[in-house]
Amino acid sequence: MSLARIKPLDAIIATAEKKSLHRSLGAFQLTMLGIGAVIGTGIFVLTATAAQKAGPGMMLSFVVAGLVCAFAALCYSELASMVPVAGSAYTYSYAVMGELMAWLVGWALILEYALGASAVAVGWSGHMVGFLEGWGLHLPHALTVGPKIEWGILKGGEIGGLINLPAVLITALMTWLLVIGTKESATVNAVLVAIKVAALSLFVAITLPMVFGHTANFHPFTPRGWGNPLDGSGTGVLGAAASIFFAYVGFDAVSTAAEETKNPQRNVPIGLIASLTICTIFYLLVASGVIGSFGAQPLVDPATGKFFAGGAPELYASAACQSAHAPVVCSKEALAYIAREVSNPIFGQLIALAATFALPSVVLLMMFGQTRIFFVMARDGLLPGALAAVHPRFKTPWVVTTITGTVVAVCAAFLPVGTLADYSNSGTLFAFAVVSLGVMILRLTDKSRHRPFRTPLLWLVAPLSIIGCVVLFVSLDRASQLVFLAWTGIGLLFYFLYGYHHSNVARGIVEVDGNADMTAIG
Repeated sequence: MSLARIKPLDAIIATAEKKSLHRSLGAFQLTMLGIGAVIGTGIFVLTATAAQKAGPGMMLSFVVAGLVCAFAALCYSELASMVPVAGSAYTYSYAVMGELMAWLVGWALILEYALGASAVAVGWSGHMVGFLEGWGLHLPHALTVGPKIEWGILKGGEIGGLINLPAVLITALMTWLLVIGTKESATVNAVLVAIKVAALSLFVAITLPMVFGHTANFHPFTPRGWGNPLDGSGTGVLGAAASIFFAYVGFDAVSTAAEETKNPQRNVPIGLIASLTICTIFYLLVASGVIGSFGAQPLVDPATGKFFAGGAPELYASAACQSAHAPVVCSKEALAYIAREVSNPIFGQLIALAATFALPSVVLLMMFGQTRIFFVMARDGLLPGALAAVHPRFKTPWVVTTITGTVVAVCAAFLPVGTLADYSNSGTLFAFAVVSLGVMILRLTDKSRHRPFRTPLLWLVAPLSIIGCVVLFVSLDRASQLVFLAWTGIGLLFYFLYGYHHSNVARGIVEVDGNADMTAIG
């Protein structure tokens, strides 16, 4: 039984060229895709969760998470420029570390994208509800949040909730848009990205000048310390960084679009690095504005004398959160809420409106990434071949898109945003660490291969990326770590029951015939 059978890089590229998706994306569109996937729930919504975990120290959390992502992005760029095909970390792992590792990475990416899209859908729901309430329109609480649940390691929800219907509806809309076509989706995304950037710019313009007059808001800077990565609480600067990591992870959606990119050797690295740089600058400016204008101290439960858990039902039910001017940690639309409180309420409504229009682009990009992972895994025979079916009219992988949309909608209907984000991060961190390891291995095993982009200081950058991913993973709460382990166990079971026996490489097929019917594979 060989668990390290490798699909050669040349065969991967040849397969993609013979049975590829339509190439229609350029450097600008890829940068917009990256910004669209990155700037979203992480900064618009999870800022409140980060404040409860770290207080003003969340600025350090943004820096830590951003540095880890920067190291991973440099590793991604080298592999994406060498292997410009759909599949992202999954494809790279298949070529470098073998089929089993590729399967584990692909399976982890499914966790990342599905739960990530669900988290963003829930974040959009919170903004939409807040926007309507700003105009005096109140939706039933039971239809805007999931129920309070205690399903083993799956915990969350709110008292009085039934189903997050807005999150379900926006997921259905994004699923339909993805089925229509990639180019159309990217065009819509570019418009939404412009709206999103305008909203963040407005927030920064309003709040940043207030920083110098409210320096006391930065003290104490780290009220919960750096946190203990081994205690399973997921708090402190590192715990917040592990959650905030979700605010950056969308950049790898750019590499999953490599097979649909014109001149990918040039455009993919540009899209990755440009989008990450732009987003990091925005994040630090926004975080400074949040703290300086309104404050970001975590709340303490007066009954126990301990800090509330971020996003806990008890936090939202506390007297502080029920007050007229509640702390930012109570808000599900932090930036819009702060703008209403410190400036003209109309500015808060504009930010809420922008988020309501723009956050769906992140749902779209997360789902875009997962469908392309599914597509390539099915094309390789590790998943049933019918999943790789391309729509005869729209030329998109409509089967996996529909399945993805259904799963995303179900998760968004019942789980809260913070829980979904942390669960998603666990899979992401694993995939990023594997990619960083793969770059180093390939430098040793395939030295002569042309590299349009070379990771600078690789033997420093890649190990730092791996170490950073490990530190952030152990800084997640215990439930998120257990979800990842359980998901990995399910994936291994599926692989040995189906994928191991049906993969193209196992059957001696290293290159798929470009004229073959993809629905017949597997």
